[in-house]
Amino acid sequence: MEWEERIVVDPEIMVGKPVVKGTRLTVEFILELLSQEWTEESILENYPGLTHEDILACLAYAKATLSSQKIYPLGV
Repeated sequence: MEWEERIVVDPEIMVGKPVVKGTRLTVEFILELLSQEWTEESILENYPGLTHEDILACLAYAKATLSSQKIYPLGV
């Protein structure tokens, strides 16, 4: 599964933050829930418009975003 099928960036939705397609739930929000130890089951129960694949797409989007960053060490 490609995250591009499920994550969209539209300046008209949530000021351009990446969201799960067809929702106003941002990738950031889903990751925040996971970091606060919400289980996938509790997320899906509280947000019935989401699917398992949507949560995986959020994780894949985050990984792709971090992988594309270049970090250069600063001389000390």
